[in-house]
Amino acid sequence: MNPNWQTFLIQHGAVMAANATRHFGDAAGELRTTAEGTVLCDLSQFGTLRVSGEEAQSFLQNLLSNDIREVNATRAQLSSLNSPKGRVLATMMIRRDGDDYLLQLPRELCEPIRKKLSMYVLRARVKISDASDEVIALGLSGEHAQEVLSELFGELPQLPLGVICTGQGCVTKIGATRWQVGTTAEQAPALWQAPGRIAQPVGSPCWDWLEIRSGIPAILPQTQEQFVPQMVNLDLVGAVSFKKGCYPGQEIVARMQYLGKLKRRMYLAHLDSTDAPQPGDELFSADMEGQPSGMIVNAAPAPSGGYDALAEIQIASRETQTLHWKSLQGAALQFLPLPYPLPPS
Repeated sequence: MNPNWQTFLIQHGAVMAANATRHFGDAAGELRTTAEGTVLCDLSQFGTLRVSGEEAQSFLQNLLSNDIREVNATRAQLSSLNSPKGRVLATMMIRRDGDDYLLQLPRELCEPIRKKLSMYVLRARVKISDASDEVIALGLSGEHAQEVLSELFGELPQLPLGVICTGQGCVTKIGATRWQVGTTAEQAPALWQAPGRIAQPVGSPCWDWLEIRSGIPAILPQTQEQFVPQMVNLDLVGAVSFKKGCYPGQEIVARMQYLGKLKRRMYLAHLDSTDAPQPGDELFSADMEGQPSGMIVNAAPAPSGGYDALAEIQIASRETQTLHWKSLQGAALQFLPLPYPLPPS
């Protein structure tokens, strides 16, 4: 984490852990405000890889699940890096910075994925660097978020993943009331203070909760190579192109789309538990005879207590059984509607 930015946040009340802002003194209250009001969040739980060079576009086009040619100065994109077996190694949001591409992904995966991508460089005119301390990401969410950003940046993008850039930074529209700002460590303090009393500073779990409620998965070290993209709904959130050319795992992903019958999907659920579910935790149902029927993808504290989670589950088990966390005696999952429709099973 950029040390100057970290010092600034601590001076403004941030409680830090593992290179992320955990809260500003009232974690439970911050969650409630996230659900009901307008909040400002430091997004240091994410890092950024910079891919530069005259062959950067073709390099990424040959490796990622989405069509990188659609990323431009006004359009960001969700995508994934997969293994040759079609299993997801990382999920990411991509935007342009001049001729470079910025890949935002969970911070703990930045170095492993940088090394993984570097294995494919060979003689390509491409450079991959970790820009996590260079690019500061801020999140704004809530009814007044657009108002705040309009005063700072002028006209904002109208479409999801639309981008506008000014001298202060770049604004990406994440959802109807959710925005992300990418800026520098030098400009971030002024942008942080600009919302004043309109937006309450909150910790990273609040943004993680918003991501979960939006049905957007983040692959973490515990869940790497566990899922084909469709199992975690990457096809439904626009992170997979079925029209582009080859990339690692493409044949398996395409076969699943056109020839196979998908047996697992990702669902949104709530757990009434005082213990925190973790990515990779197994889920069980009576029909599976002791074998796991699913896995926690992501989880975050919920404003009303307990935890909300994204869970990858056997479709047949979801339709007919009660799902339990860790064992058949564990907390039962209470399913919630995703913000997008699932295809018929």
